[in-house]
Formats: sequence, C-alpha cells, structure tokens
Amino acid sequence: MKMFRKIMFGAAVMSLMAVGDASAAGNKLVLDGSTTVGPIAKAFAAYFKKTTGVDVTVSESGSGNGAKSLINKTCDIANMSRAMKDNEVAAAKSKGVNPVENIVALDGIAVIVHPGNRVNGLTRKQIRDIYSGQVTNWSQVGGPNAPIVMIQRESNSGTQDTFKELVMGKDLPISKRAETQASNGAVKSRVASTPTAVGFVGLGYVDSSVKAVTVDGIEPDVQTVKSGKYPISRPLFMYTNGQPTGTVRQFIDLPKTEEGKKMISEIGFVNKY
Repeated sequence: MKMFRKIMFGAAVMSLMAVGDASAAGNKLVLDGSTTVGPIAKAFAAYFKKTTGVDVTVSESGSGNGAKSLINKTCDIANMSRAMKDNEVAAAKSKGVNPVENIVALDGIAVIVHPGNRVNGLTRKQIRDIYSGQVTNWSQVGGPNAPIVMIQRESNSGTQDTFKELVMGKDLPISKRAETQASNGAVKSRVASTPTAVGFVGLGYVDSSVKAVTVDGIEPDVQTVKSGKYPISRPLFMYTNGQPTGTVRQFIDLPKTEEGKKMISEIGFVNKY
C-alpha cells in the first residue's frame, strides 16, 4: 500500500511538472514585449504554426513589460527593442531566471514627418533641440511657420529608451509638451494625420503615409542600418531564460533561415545574418 501511494504521488508530481512546463514540452510558445519586434514575431508565429503545428501567442505590451514577463516566467520569449537593463537582469537572476539575448534583426529609428512638410532632413542636434523644447517652430529648421507637434512613445517603450540614449543623451529630458502614443503604429497614424507633427518609429513602420527625414544627412534604409552609418540604428532582441533549446530554439533560429530572412525583409526590417 505504501509503495502504491509513493508511485501515485510521483506520478502526480510528474503530471504537474508537465503542465507547468507546457511551452518547453513543445505544445505552445508565449511571446510578450516590444511593439517594434511585434510584426516580426507575428510573422514568425504564423509560419511556425503552419510548419510545426505549435501554437504561438504574441502580445505587444512594450519592451519593459516583456522583460517583466520573462522575469515572472509568464512568457517563453521576451521581445525587446533595447537591451535588458542592469536592474532587470538583477531582478531576473533573483528569481532564478538567466536572461540570454538573441538578436533577431537590425532596425533604424526613423524620424518621421507629414508628407506635406518640406523639411527633408534634420541633424541629431536639431532633433534634440526640438524634443527638448528649445526649437518650437518648423521655421527654425527650414520648414513652414508653424508650431511643432512632438510625438513620443510611452516610458515603457524600448524605442523611447533608444531614442533618448542615441539622440537626447543621458541628461537631457524630453519636453513635457511632447504628446505620448502607446505604439509605433499610433505614432505613425498621428504624424500622418497632423501636418505639423514629428515622431519616431521603427523602420518597418515607415510607409507612404509619412515621410522619413535624413538624420545627419543619412537616409534610414537597409544599407545604412546594416553598415551602422545611420546614426539611430539598433539591434532587435528576443530574450530567453537560458540558452534556447527545443521548440524555443527552433523559433529563435528562424532569422537564420532563408524563410525567416525573407519575412524580416518583407516587413521592412534589416537582416543581421
């Protein structure tokens, strides 16, 4: 009888472990994080479901929330448009999570204006002066006599963090007059509908509804981002808990495949591999 109970208890424990680790068992994958990485993740998810039968759910709650999800073990992969911060890594390790960065693509943060705006290029200094509130009218940078409407991302955004780091610098805050939007798509829509607006989005979000200006004389495109010439370039990440294995590894390795490269290019981002 005692032996029977031990066997049953062991079976119950193994069953619970299997349920708690469904993703690792290959039944599903859960991704959360960056709205910039979102289109890549969704394209990969559809392809992965079709080719492997594995269900993949993709949430776009921002890079910061993606990090939190990985730390709290509620996702298998954290999509991030910036590297994890030291405090996030520390929080992860305190919970037994070992965050490993996997670069899936390269991106340029495009500074966009309305297509009707005659300004075709800005320097980083001009962009910094605009977003710090020192330049408030388009006429000050070669545009029409009209107040500038600044559009930024929310504080949880990796795109916002990268823009601050590469354009604003560590000590210069963005003006409180800047309007905040919750996603790349929302920034693009606001700029597309506002003749005097300026915003910044991932390269894959640029289309004919907006105009991407040159930055320091450099066009944001595949060649300039890949070469590093475009001054607001960055890698895009998918973070995993430890080195990816099994189904997670299959998914993470998609950017190295011909099909994955094709998807990244078609979406408008830049292949690393």
